Amino acid sequence: MEEKRNKNYAVKTEGLSKRYGSALCVDHVDVKVPAGSIYGFLGPNGAGKSTTLKMILGLVKPQEGSVEVLGREMNDKNRLEILKETGSLIESPSYYGHLTGRENLRVVCLLKSLPEKRIDEVLQIVRMEKQQHKKAGHYSLGMKQRLGLAAALLGRPRLLLLDEPTNGLDPAGIQEMRELIRSLPAKYDMTVVVSSHLLSEIDQMATHTGIIDKGALIYQDSLANLHRHSRKQIRLRTMDNEAACRYLMQHQIPCTSLEGFLLFRGMPDDSLASLMAGLAAEGIGLLRIEEQQQTLEDIFLDLTGRRMSL
Repeated sequence: MEEKRNKNYAVKTEGLSKRYGSALCVDHVDVKVPAGSIYGFLGPNGAGKSTTLKMILGLVKPQEGSVEVLGREMNDKNRLEILKETGSLIESPSYYGHLTGRENLRVVCLLKSLPEKRIDEVLQIVRMEKQQHKKAGHYSLGMKQRLGLAAALLGRPRLLLLDEPTNGLDPAGIQEMRELIRSLPAKYDMTVVVSSHLLSEIDQMATHTGIIDKGALIYQDSLANLHRHSRKQIRLRTMDNEAACRYLMQHQIPCTSLEGFLLFRGMPDDSLASLMAGLAAEGIGLLRIEEQQQTLEDIFLDLTGRRMSL
């Protein structure tokens, strides 16, 4: 039964740990990446994301734990077979600057014994047809990222691992890379793992997320469930906030005061309307009422107490 269930995961790790000297960089991490998902691996810089991805690919050996990729345990005997079905772009893309984009992809085909006809296919996927004959050394950072992604896609992988793929891109490049990544699972029957320290990127790309902090995985679930952690709150400003606060407390509604507003938990519209009518009946004039949704960053702060980039 366990073996059958594991096939639902493109990547599954158990107790994955890595120490460099006295520093525990990855601390008994159990990653579970559902097949066909876009799994956002989220955490601050230095949290252990890249090291974890390298261990999944067999580029770094863990001190403890195991890795399953596409239903098979990653080890020295079958690593190359597994990697034939895996594409990756870890840290900065590799390329020969004196060769054109197309020539770089031809080298990859030669090294991986892949047919060169796939080059046109991947160039179209990453929208590089017009720049394929330009020397890679003259590419912008965004084009280099596209070239690295094209090389990763040449083998038509079932699993694609991308480490900070939008780093250094301008807003237009970020949007294009985001749209491209989102299209991959449905179009090419692929599972994508994408790491980032940017909450907004993961929020706009991923279907599932794992949050790593100080080497430990502190949250893992669908992104929809992460948003369900969010709480709505009401911001209320009145002519007499002190009297309004006393009224709320009398009705068992705890509130706090911040920057001229009273803050209290969200509630259904009919309950809120009744509460406001009660305040008005007490002669407390209403100036402004707002509903706020807890942001993804607020949720992260609740989980970790650490601030991350938006």
